[in-house]
Amino acid sequence: MKKYKVTLTVDERNSLQELIAAGKAAAKKLLQARILLKADAAPDGPAWTDARIAEALEVHVNTVERLRERFVEQGLDAALGRKKQERPSRERTLDGKAEARLIALACSEPPQGRTRWTLRLLADQLVELEIVDTVSTETVRRTLKKTNSSRG
Repeated sequence: MKKYKVTLTVDERNSLQELIAAGKAAAKKLLQARILLKADAAPDGPAWTDARIAEALEVHVNTVERLRERFVEQGLDAALGRKKQERPSRERTLDGKAEARLIALACSEPPQGRTRWTLRLLADQLVELEIVDTVSTETVRRTLKKTNSSRG
């Protein structure tokens, strides 16, 4: 007996079939929709076993089991979407406050003897002002590019 039994409503079944018919979604999402349709244990659903679904769609049985679990516990949207990270893989070097200081610095007068700020000068100045411990010139470049600020 399955611990997580997928029973789709008529609306859910129709939306999954439309998603597959359109074929305009990501491949993983289409695969997940196919798995849920095959696993449907409603009276008019196919109710395939996990092993049969895995073999037919060329995925591992664990993939089918995890998708069943996610559907039952969190619903259709969670089953078709990616799981949100609890925390980012890497903490941001520049938070909003530090970004604001960087932009203000880039718009200010350059140091004595310089005509303009360079990425290296900006990065060194952020460290010198103790806004961050370390920062790469690439992080400075990306931050300035993201803000669409003109330094000229």
